[in-house]
Amino acid sequence: MKSYIIENVKKSEFSVHRSVFTSHDVLQEEREKIFSECWIYIGHESELPKNGDFKRKKVGGRNLIFTRDNEGVIRALYNSCPHRGALVCRENEGNTKVFRCFYHAWTFKNDGELVGMPGKDGFPDTFNCDGSKNMTEVSRLESYRGFMFVNYDSEAVSLEEYLGNAKEYIDLVADQSDAGLEVLGDPQQYSVRANWKLISENSVDLYHGMPTHKTYFDIKAAQDPTMRKAVLEGKGIDLGNGHAVIEYIAPWGRPVAEWTPAWEEEDKKEIQELKDKLIELHGEERGERIAKYNRNILIFPNLVINDIMAITARTFYPTEPGYMEVTGYSLAPKDESEKFRLRRNDNFLEFLGPGGFATPDDNEALELCQEGYLNNLEVEWNDISKGMNRDQAQATDEEQMRSFWRRWNEIMTKENVKEEVLS
Repeated sequence: MKSYIIENVKKSEFSVHRSVFTSHDVLQEEREKIFSECWIYIGHESELPKNGDFKRKKVGGRNLIFTRDNEGVIRALYNSCPHRGALVCRENEGNTKVFRCFYHAWTFKNDGELVGMPGKDGFPDTFNCDGSKNMTEVSRLESYRGFMFVNYDSEAVSLEEYLGNAKEYIDLVADQSDAGLEVLGDPQQYSVRANWKLISENSVDLYHGMPTHKTYFDIKAAQDPTMRKAVLEGKGIDLGNGHAVIEYIAPWGRPVAEWTPAWEEEDKKEIQELKDKLIELHGEERGERIAKYNRNILIFPNLVINDIMAITARTFYPTEPGYMEVTGYSLAPKDESEKFRLRRNDNFLEFLGPGGFATPDDNEALELCQEGYLNNLEVEWNDISKGMNRDQAQATDEEQMRSFWRRWNEIMTKENVKEEVLS
């Protein structure tokens, strides 16, 4: 079998074989080794504010019910009736004390306990005394700063250990308000005719920003003359475990808490008050960092938290090697003013929404890559080497992508990889 990754430190070269984007065999292995054994984001706790609230989710190829039960405990239940396997919950969201299967009307409490069956006299009195006919609960559901993840591997390390160095950057997002964050409205869902790993790369790729999103930058520069002098300076950082981040000074306004001439002059006062509060809570250095810096955080394998002109959490899952389904959530501080909530939503939709300036550009770029991989028998390798010749990778380099691929490689096919890591 051909090698999938070649890393040559001496030559400053890092290559990924293009078959990893097109092979059904690779995708099957990813489902078994990555999506069945890594921590996968299911949602934010603010999506379930009241007892009985639920959301239907697809997570790592499984159908789940994300629910807060009658006692206030958040759970993840496999959305499959233990009787004959039908989906128990067909609604996308709602509030209920029980779930009732459409097929044979078996009924379950919102913690999964079986509480009703038509024709009960056809079963022995001891039926389900052991709980084996209750809905099955995902055994590993853990939270960090309100971001909730499931893991289908009972032997996996804890979520906190898994996140490791990425926690510092999640904290920078979560600490934008001492009131906490909340998800705004329903998620945005769309599909892309490209391999899922291309979004993992693209989401921490600042190198493509200026050429791919030139229209957006031109509009912002017209609104704010200082944008023309903006340089996307910052760092690309390998956070370990496949996680990565790019962090750089924001060239545009941030509702928390950096003003731009593109906004009204009267907004300056409220933004300064927000910044003063951040500095009071976290100290000057950290408060300024929260206010002024953008960060794109990649949590291996398929969660991206973008804290740029707005906050979004984006997940994606492959249904085919060249096709994925994407879900994007907008988040904001719970105590944000109505005016700044509107400003944030405008920022989010303008750039990050499915009809914004960035997302359609990115999707087209990814689909063009997938089309180009039809030539992978003759043109076999992608180059992801930018910045290997530097001591500290810049935000426009590709070290953050290499961190993803090193972890992918470690999990997938260690025995099949040609490692040329030379000092």
